Amino acid sequence: MALIEGFRIKNYRALKDVSLGRTISERNKAPLEPLTVVIGRNGTGKSSLFDAFGFLADCLTFGVEDACYRQDRGGFAKLRSLGKRGAIEFEIYYRESLNERPMSYNLEIGADKYARPVILLERLRQRRQGQRKGKPYSFLDLKKGKGSVWAGNALEIDSGDQEDNAKEWVELDDPRQLGIATLGNLKEHPRIAKFRRFIEGWYLSYFTPDAARDLPRVGPQKHLNRDGSNLGNVVQFMEQEHPKRFARVLEEIADKIPGVQAINTESSSDGRLLLQFHAEGFKKPFYAQHVSDGTLKLFAYLLLLEDPSPAPLICIEEPENGLYHKLLDTLVHEFRASATGKKGGVQLFVTTHQPYLVDELNPEEVWVLEKQADGFSKLTRAADIPAIIEMVESGLSLGNLWYSEHIDAEH
Repeated sequence: MALIEGFRIKNYRALKDVSLGRTISERNKAPLEPLTVVIGRNGTGKSSLFDAFGFLADCLTFGVEDACYRQDRGGFAKLRSLGKRGAIEFEIYYRESLNERPMSYNLEIGADKYARPVILLERLRQRRQGQRKGKPYSFLDLKKGKGSVWAGNALEIDSGDQEDNAKEWVELDDPRQLGIATLGNLKEHPRIAKFRRFIEGWYLSYFTPDAARDLPRVGPQKHLNRDGSNLGNVVQFMEQEHPKRFARVLEEIADKIPGVQAINTESSSDGRLLLQFHAEGFKKPFYAQHVSDGTLKLFAYLLLLEDPSPAPLICIEEPENGLYHKLLDTLVHEFRASATGKKGGVQLFVTTHQPYLVDELNPEEVWVLEKQADGFSKLTRAADIPAIIEMVESGLSLGNLWYSEHIDAEH
């Protein structure tokens, strides 16, 4: 299970300099939990923190310049923190598995003389095979698309032998394209390829019930897309390829939403896919167009978590919207079961406004985002606030402490 242990962001919107978990320069900090939930008031930067993951994934897929305009980001000038002239910076500190050495990825994005975004620095570091101490080795080190990459024998990675210092010079055609996007396609660079696949696998949920009510063309699809518009296609895939897993989802839905007995698909005469919900007491099924937002959303989340080949990282913004508050403890239970490996092992990053959801969390899983006097955000793990730990140990829940303003008190 690949796991992000730390994520640092600089000069990205309201996030002038915030860190989640440990980084290469702060390895003594506690790593991120498999389930990480960020809370905070409106305007503190939760959406920006969520979008930072999406921006990085878009940089890999579409290039930096295109990524600056996707999701209504408005371009590089609007993404860079107000009044700041430095680069937008990201650092990801992660492991492919608990048995592997940690790897760090640094990305710095600035503007050229035409005010277009350009990659100033891109670096991928890890201690070499057989290296016990000293600074991590740069297996990729580019500045404005030019620099070095490790040129050793790829087979040495798994051999247990000391890796050499062999490097070769590379120069990318476009300084707006990530080096990991190009070099990650080559078998000669297995570390870069692993990291590329890791980011490519991220899933960011922009689920909307209206999109899930669309009528897609018939045809099974393995994975839920970002907005949920292919929900019926995923149901069709699960019905055909993983009936036992799909039956488990139906059992959970029936347990959580009384009256729902079965969910399946039907093909219309024009080749569209209809998602049917069979409810207790009704002979005819309801279609997705007539089912509540909350039912569709909960079904989509459970289906996402039952994916036979799940995303290594799932990001969900405010999952509580449209859900009955008594379902939130169940939702957290499902999140944690997926994050701890009982359903395949994924890492979940969630933002929320809902104290009922926070009630089900422990202090290690919760991060508090607050707006400071200078207008920028501050991020603190709840477990690092002694007063919070003392009150939790006395029997108070985190959601109650947040609601009563013992957490994130208005200044």
